[in-house]
Amino acid sequence: MSDGPKNHTQEQISIQKSQEIGAALEDFTLRNFRGGSQSLGEFLKGKKGAVVIFWSCICSHCVRYDRYLSTFNEVHPELSLLAIASRKGETAQQICDSTVRRNLRFPILHDPDRSVAGRWFTQQTPRAFLIDANRILLYRGAIDNYKYPDDPNYVAYLEAAIREFLAGQPLTRNDTASFGCAIQSVYYNLPKQL
Repeated sequence: MSDGPKNHTQEQISIQKSQEIGAALEDFTLRNFRGGSQSLGEFLKGKKGAVVIFWSCICSHCVRYDRYLSTFNEVHPELSLLAIASRKGETAQQICDSTVRRNLRFPILHDPDRSVAGRWFTQQTPRAFLIDANRILLYRGAIDNYKYPDDPNYVAYLEAAIREFLAGQPLTRNDTASFGCAIQSVYYNLPKQL
């Protein structure tokens, strides 16, 4: 009997049991809402790292960050920003319409089957990940503590992590709880009306 490679499906091979800070996250390729495909690796080329945001065009919490995300690359040219739309039922047309209506200026890839969200252990939007050029996970969680910047109790978790990373310092906080809209509703589907 041969000790050759076993016959596993791609899904079985890619299943992870946990996600560790300091470990490499897997690359992925998804379609953008215009029909082309892009990989995470492409966004990392020539950059010190990237911020990946699980995002939704129909999430009321994500709307709050439109300006922040649209100006991100101007503020942080050494990093890439990539939004991933993974919410169940969210269509490419909805994403496209929201992009135009809200004048969004950041790249958005579509994860309609929520496979990347699942492998990245993401259950709600927005959820942010800061990774280095080798896809090493440095920070995951909320963008901020959901207070407005002029509030004295405002804490910009993601910006603090970016600042420390770019300065070559260890991160003070590398994990925060996320809040927002569920990627897949926990409610059961009601039967159709008779």
